[in-house]
Order: sequence, then structure tokens, then C-alpha cells
Amino acid sequence: MTTPTTTLLFSAPSATPASVGHRAARGAAIALALCAPLAAPAQSAAPAAPLQTIERLDVARYMGTWHEIAKYPNVFQRKCAADTRAQYRLREDGQLDVINRCRQANGETVEAIGLARQIGAADSPRLEVRFAPAWLSWLPLVWGNYWVIDLDPAYQLVAVSEPSRDYLWVLSRTPTVDAAAYQALLGRLQAQGFDLSRLERTAQPR
Repeated sequence: MTTPTTTLLFSAPSATPASVGHRAARGAAIALALCAPLAAPAQSAAPAAPLQTIERLDVARYMGTWHEIAKYPNVFQRKCAADTRAQYRLREDGQLDVINRCRQANGETVEAIGLARQIGAADSPRLEVRFAPAWLSWLPLVWGNYWVIDLDPAYQLVAVSEPSRDYLWVLSRTPTVDAAAYQALLGRLQAQGFDLSRLERTAQPR
């Protein structure tokens, strides 16, 4: 039996294009991505220093599938029960296709399809992602920040966030991650001002 799949943008009906754009902009993470309607993020004390990204990103190496290992809980992934993952594909125009999927408690797989673009140089670790319709792409609010803030040299374990640190995702090439590598990453995230008590592990198939 195949798992039923529903394709949607994880968003509830909205009254105006502006409200659609606001939700879509924050839906960037995929990374993980995953896109959905957004509520106001949890408020926390402002970190002393600006969020730092990695020095450079080899986009071609970053392509492929990433499994969500942990995240800050958020409204737009509230129905994701397990097997959350993101797939990135490089387009001929230099932008990236983003496909986020997760399995709900009822066994149904849901997915969101978006577009990402780099900000700055060709090796910039700062990207923007949108899941709103293409006709809204001219609105700045439909683009959400996707900053690669930690990445191992082998491109196997990554942390993604945005300047305010309200959202955080830890992703891996495999559904499980080495415990020592994960703990080392947590230490670096804590040094960047992240509240590790908010981090929630994601259920992944073994």
C-alpha cells in the first residue's frame, strides 16, 4: 500500500496578498524547510551579537536531500509527526527548487514546493526562500531568510536559522546523526546565542 500524499502549501486561506506573503516569507525554513501559516514567534532576550553565518557555501554540494534532526517548534509544522525532510535542486537560472515533506500522525505525507535564491555572491551562505505563488514574488515580504550558520566540511550536518534567531533547524544527510557530532553542534549553537531548551528532536525512521 502506498502512503497517501497531499500536495499543499501548508497555509490556510487568507484575505489579502500581503497576509499570504507574510506567512510564506517565514515559511522558509527547510528548510526545511517547512512552509505554513505563521503565528508570532516566541519572544526571547535579544542576543548580544549579530547572528554569524558560515564563511561560504558551495551550493552544488548542498543540493540533495536533508533530514530534519531537530528544530525550534513552530506553528507551521504543528501537524508534522515524523520523517520531515527537504530536497534542494539547482535550476538552470541559478535559483533553487525547494521541496519540503513530512508525515502526519495519520500517515499522510504532505509537501510544500518553493523557490530559493542566494543573496550576494555565488558562494553566499545567505539565501531567501518563498513558498507564495510566483505572481507575488515581487513583494519583499514573501521572501524569508534562510541563513546557513553551521555546516561541517563534509556537508553532512547543517544548522539553518535567520537573523532574529526565532527559528532554528538542524538537518542531516541521514535520518540519524552521530551523537558526538550533534553535541558539538549544540555547543556551537549555544555560543551563537541560541536557547537549547527550545530545541525539539524530530522523529525519523531508523
